[in-house]
Amino acid sequence: MLLGIVYMRLLMGDLPADESFVGFGVLLRMFLTHGILFIGTGIGGVIALLFIGIDMLYLKRKLKHKPNKTTERIAVFLAITCFVMLIHYVMEVVIDII
Repeated sequence: MLLGIVYMRLLMGDLPADESFVGFGVLLRMFLTHGILFIGTGIGGVIALLFIGIDMLYLKRKLKHKPNKTTERIAVFLAITCFVMLIHYVMEVVIDII
């Protein structure tokens, strides 16, 4: 989750200096600073809960005697991440909820 938050901070780039933020800009700066933390941990938490739940309830039994357990767990993790990313995209761009 920390890597995701750092990546989003790098994508946003540097925030303008404090002098250019007056009035409404102060609220914008607070959102850009704290929003990434709250949104990043929220989405990361959802992905972690889904993966841990699926791993403990389903994958442990299914992959008990298979030699490539790690590869299949990584594939499931990437599939869950893509699923959450797709839902986030639909809610943000298509439906405009977020």
